[in-house]
Amino acid sequence: RVLRAELAAAGLSPDGEPRPSVVVRERLAARHGPTAGELDVRIVRPAVHGPGGERRAVEVFVLTGPAGTAAAVAAEERTADREAHLAFDVERPDPLVLRGLRAGFLRYGARPDGGGYNPHEDGTVFYFAAPEETKTPYRRVELYARGDHRDVLAEHLVERGAGHPAETLLRLLTGAWTTQALATCAELRLPEAMSPSLARRPEELAPVVGARPENLATLLRYLAMSGVVAADPGVRGAYRLTEAGLLLREDVEGSVRALALMYGGPFYESFGRLAHTVRTGEPGFEDRYGENHFDHFARDPELAARFDRSMTASAPMFDPLPEHPVVTAAAAAPGGRTVVDIAGGTGELLGRLLTAHPALRGVLLERAHVLAAARDRLGALADRCAFRTGDFADVPSDGDVYVLSRVLHDWDDERCRTILRHCAAAMPPEADLLIVERLLPVDSAPSLATAWDLHMMCNTGGRERTAAAYAGLLADAGLTLVGHSPLPLEAHVLHARRG
Repeated sequence: RVLRAELAAAGLSPDGEPRPSVVVRERLAARHGPTAGELDVRIVRPAVHGPGGERRAVEVFVLTGPAGTAAAVAAEERTADREAHLAFDVERPDPLVLRGLRAGFLRYGARPDGGGYNPHEDGTVFYFAAPEETKTPYRRVELYARGDHRDVLAEHLVERGAGHPAETLLRLLTGAWTTQALATCAELRLPEAMSPSLARRPEELAPVVGARPENLATLLRYLAMSGVVAADPGVRGAYRLTEAGLLLREDVEGSVRALALMYGGPFYESFGRLAHTVRTGEPGFEDRYGENHFDHFARDPELAARFDRSMTASAPMFDPLPEHPVVTAAAAAPGGRTVVDIAGGTGELLGRLLTAHPALRGVLLERAHVLAAARDRLGALADRCAFRTGDFADVPSDGDVYVLSRVLHDWDDERCRTILRHCAAAMPPEADLLIVERLLPVDSAPSLATAWDLHMMCNTGGRERTAAAYAGLLADAGLTLVGHSPLPLEAHVLHARRG
């Protein structure tokens, strides 16, 4: 509604529901870091008319995601104008036509500037950057070709990187420095000592965070390059906090501080054993710490609490779930229904469902040390929730809707079958099972699931899967995949039933 109102105020009318933009999301992630990669980037194309009445369109990119991140990325992109372009729709694309058009642009000095295939609308885009000496107001041009033309796109992308392969690799190889810079920023509580409205110099901040001024200045310069802080143009050597940097504070909504400390701490260490995982199939985490990550965290209350807090950084993927048809049907049923959240952590998702639907009751099945934090997290909602200590063999049989959220990707196929069999055995005949996971694409399209697949392999021995793979696991457990639908941050909710 907000988007439609904004467009209407500009005299524009959208041509339908916004569609996901895989290509622009990946470009934003490359510029702004992994947090931007979790944004839900969508395209809307309001129609306009040219001087002769011909139909044209304005392409608008819409960003949603963790609180503050979307606004910060959008504000910087508007200022830098990196995605502004003039686009041409290729009416009858075929490889010969596309290669001819590309050759024409290159002949007149345009440079390949990336592109990609968007499976959500079955379209391929080719970006070009204008020559430096051009006088056109548009610095970038897009060719849009309906259909899958990744064979021609591959040539385009190779040409883009041909001039600076070493620079490309250097940027990739130094990604670990960014992880540690962000973790150090969080560990020092530097964001708490800074403000978006007041610039401060390193020598002012150093005694507050317990750092050497000259070394802190080096860290701040690097963080400014990463968009976490910004140099103040009016105060030489001073920096202010950006909206992205605000999310590294512990006390803000959507905080990623715990996530930064986890990725810069135990998971950083475990990724140093990735080669061991690739060679042997054993999780790098176990090779580094001598035990699986669940047991390791359970033995350290502070680390366990940090891990639980880090899981809430991706909570925006839960936003649509209270309106899922299975949930709304359960809420509308006479006498109320019960939602069983299996290994539901501190109750982030269950709390959202109970808040949205006062008629629902909840059951949270978790380990004892997690349930204590869950009671605090749910507050007054705890009166409508039963807290049960147990593992996957203890799934209760008195539920109507069962939930496995970001659970199955922690485990290999055989353990997943065991978990699903426990669920199937406990579920009443008419009960529903909702599974929240990221789905691997069936082709080579860019996806957050691909990155998390590597993460799960190295740290838990688990994996991300395609929808077809989950359907197979469900069938092995006597369950049927009814369907699945997308959620923010490239997650999906899969709906399964018995039989």
